[in-house]
Amino acid sequence: QVQLHESGGGSVQAGGSLRLSCTASGYAGSRGTMAWFRQAPGKEREGVACINPFSRTLYTDSVKGRFIVSRDPAKKILYLQMNSLQPVDTAMYYCAADTSRSNCLPDGLKGARNWGQGTQVTVSP
Repeated sequence: QVQLHESGGGSVQAGGSLRLSCTASGYAGSRGTMAWFRQAPGKEREGVACINPFSRTLYTDSVKGRFIVSRDPAKKILYLQMNSLQPVDTAMYYCAADTSRSNCLPDGLKGARNWGQGTQVTVSP
């Protein structure tokens, strides 16, 4: 069973940047697919970015060109570099993992069973 813990959230002004981290335990870190999701109040959880064991990535259209997902298998850390943040990016951000999958498609890991507790990102106008 994979255990995940997010960190790095905070409050920034529009145009600022944050880097989120997700530490993973309970698996080797070099296998499986991992992803970032976010959920704003009153909205459904939204897939943000996904990365597979071969470093192939998938992004939702709204963050393409602004966010970069990466991973460090040796340290068992998943990152999300968020640039040019906008108020619409305000949400609780969660990481997810699925060691049984080797691709982000077709669902961007939407059906993942393992989730972190979330880290809050707030972007002011």
